[in-house]
Amino acid sequence: MSNEQVVDVVVVGAGICGSLLATRLARAGRSVLLLESGPRKGRGELVQNYRESAFKSDFMAPYPYSEMAPHPRFSPTPNDYLEQAGPHAYQAQYIRMLGGTSWHWAAQMWRYVPNDFRTQSLYGVGVDWPIGYDDLEEYYYQVEVITGVGGEPDNGSPRSKPFPMERVPASYLQQRVTERLAPEYRVIDDSTARNSRSYGGRPACCGNNNCMPICPIDAQYHGGLAAQEAEAEGVEIVTEAVVYRLEHDSQGRISAVHYYDWDKTSHKVTAQTVVLAANAIETPKLLLMSTSDTFADGIANARDNVGRNLCDHPAISVSFDVDEPVWPGRGPVSPCSIGDFRDGDFRAEHAPFRLDISNGSKVASVTKELLAEGYHGRALDEQVRYRAARRLALKNAMEQLPDPENRVTLSDQRDALGLPTPRMYWNVGEYERRGTEVTREHYDRIAEMLGATNIKHSKEGAFSNRQHITGTLSMGNDPATSVTDQWGRAHDHENLFMVGTGVMPTVGTCNVTLTAAALALRTADRILEETQHG
Repeated sequence: MSNEQVVDVVVVGAGICGSLLATRLARAGRSVLLLESGPRKGRGELVQNYRESAFKSDFMAPYPYSEMAPHPRFSPTPNDYLEQAGPHAYQAQYIRMLGGTSWHWAAQMWRYVPNDFRTQSLYGVGVDWPIGYDDLEEYYYQVEVITGVGGEPDNGSPRSKPFPMERVPASYLQQRVTERLAPEYRVIDDSTARNSRSYGGRPACCGNNNCMPICPIDAQYHGGLAAQEAEAEGVEIVTEAVVYRLEHDSQGRISAVHYYDWDKTSHKVTAQTVVLAANAIETPKLLLMSTSDTFADGIANARDNVGRNLCDHPAISVSFDVDEPVWPGRGPVSPCSIGDFRDGDFRAEHAPFRLDISNGSKVASVTKELLAEGYHGRALDEQVRYRAARRLALKNAMEQLPDPENRVTLSDQRDALGLPTPRMYWNVGEYERRGTEVTREHYDRIAEMLGATNIKHSKEGAFSNRQHITGTLSMGNDPATSVTDQWGRAHDHENLFMVGTGVMPTVGTCNVTLTAAALALRTADRILEETQHG
């Protein structure tokens, strides 16, 4: 074993939340060690990886994979890192590398609507958060300034200050769909951390339509940039550092963090404060692995809540050909949406949802479709041009209620370091299924208004997860039903904090990164307040 390292704060996981928190602590004078299980890679190498990949529809194609820090892969063949134990496959796609999963996102940075924080009180479903919208409003803005967010101000989330970024100009597709669906449906700009002008040393979006899996020019913010900033502020970053055990003292404080390097040499870190900032699957895995005589079921798991209440947006989709060319494929891949169904008294009866309108290029998908139909030669070329110019796709972001049976546990499988892999159980209830029925009705109405042909709904009863993972480390006031308190502190361990989407008790109807990052900054301020005389 190597020599022990001592710091004020050790942060496990160098994604966007861990990096933002580490930066704030370091600026206040704390010594911070940031441990990342995966490697360090630059944008140029990642762009080249994608350029050379034969699997352009695979958003994981640019990103390095290692048996030492494995993550889920589904293409070209599944690696089965996530053992599926539920009725619905939970096919999470996340990246274990410096910067984390927001390398391959669409930079969606939505605020929750105020009523998302109190659905039990208002509608008799879900759970209430231990905090409200007003507790996060200032932190929402702080993250928006750091990342450069723009969007439609009137989107259901009240603002005390304007967006720091002007919107990226609307694509032709967005303009035409907005005009034709109005006034029955209101199409609005998405809230995104994407530059419309030079900002933060990064250029404006130039319409590559490659937001996912990677923006080739860094026009959109991501966790790699957050990690760079943390390092510039004095945070020590160690990559290829796989944390495998948390050690505690007789008072239940976390006394040490143990990690393997990729040669399986064990290292030990002691710190006044420990922050877990891996994602909502890997953090529960670490807690469940960290057993002792006192905590036989794992750290922070005295009441068997770790890993429970896994939520996402169980999505259904539709595609069709509009009766005019709308030319998807120029500008951001996900520029606009319909938010009319995010909140209302109907939430007592069925799940709310947001409708995302895709602007991604359809050339590859329609070409595959036409080849399967037997087209070739000039006819193939003509039909690719015709359909790719008219094809429109929509997908919903539908709230899922927290259910303790939906959860992350440990499988019997082991990775190359001998550590257990995650087991997933995911089901979709009647509340969400009723929301699905309403979604399909709106899909059909929108298709009718756009003169659609070749309408294709996703398979009845099948759901895809939107990679918006929440709930496995839920915050709450009652230790009997939650893992962390309102600050992200483990109920059972006073110096152990958790940040990331896992601490969010409910998933709402929007992408979850902004809320998680706002919570991370709030937790950082709490740590500073409590340790200012330490």
